[in-house]
Amino acid sequence: MAMFDLPLDRLRDYRPELTEPADFDAFWLGTLTAAREHDLAAELTPFDALLPGVEVFDVRFSGYDGQRVAAWLLRPAGSDSPRPCVVQFIGYGGGRGRPHEWLLWPAAGYAVLVVDSRGQGDGDTPDLAGDTTPHHSGLLTRGVLDPAQYYYRRLFTDAVRAVDLAITLPGVDPDRIVVAGASQGGGIAQAVAGLHPRVRGALIDVPFLTHFRHATEITDSYPYHELSVFCATNRERTDQVFHTLGYFDGVHFAARATAPALYSVGLMDDVCPPSTVYAAFNRYAGPKQIQIWPYNRHEGGGSYMAPVQLPWLRDVLA
Repeated sequence: MAMFDLPLDRLRDYRPELTEPADFDAFWLGTLTAAREHDLAAELTPFDALLPGVEVFDVRFSGYDGQRVAAWLLRPAGSDSPRPCVVQFIGYGGGRGRPHEWLLWPAAGYAVLVVDSRGQGDGDTPDLAGDTTPHHSGLLTRGVLDPAQYYYRRLFTDAVRAVDLAITLPGVDPDRIVVAGASQGGGIAQAVAGLHPRVRGALIDVPFLTHFRHATEITDSYPYHELSVFCATNRERTDQVFHTLGYFDGVHFAARATAPALYSVGLMDDVCPPSTVYAAFNRYAGPKQIQIWPYNRHEGGGSYMAPVQLPWLRDVLA
């Protein structure tokens, strides 16, 4: 794919006019206050992953409406002093996976809390009570006609509660919590950075869930195309759809985030187009950098991103 979006000089100045819901802050304050009425009730069960260099725990905690969320906790074995913790979020359709997939951060000396995505992946975390079958797609439109019922209200709340949990974990420095993710995970990390004041840094790679309406207008790639198909079928409800999405748009969370952030973008990305990334990056309220991958699509930097993130994280957490 050739570059199809705005040229880089225009992306750097891209700040579209957006209208957020007038009660955006009240909506999220009420949502998170209600979630925090439930005790985290954390359960950490040692898990033998046959990885002697790390300690692994199968974790359960209370997220949205007290519903149980699965996670992995990995930390360097034999560590005596509290470690910084990376709270890791997952791409669309994926779940927490297996512990050996998350060795980068423990190898670098950090703890990592890998948060499952409700209704996705292997189904370790059901979306709703009685709904034990994971979904491969379709969650982008689940409940999209009502902000209170929308899927990402539940998922973002789980993510905020995961940071609440990380702050309390044994062996974790509560003042050095970082959120991280790519694609959907990057969109979640971006949202949490705007919602949780204890976040120390944010690694936001090729973020999804940002500048929704514009995304549906310039790409027909999934997952944003799920919204296009929904609006094509529900012609009279298009404004209602995008009103709901206003409560979940990464641009609005970015404008409220103050922790240092390292973004990445692929200039040939047709899944999360560059202008959607820059719409949020240019409004991000805290210190920020962006790593540009000119010839890459949604894979972004891939394995080349870690050597960029590690020194940045070392400096932020110093």
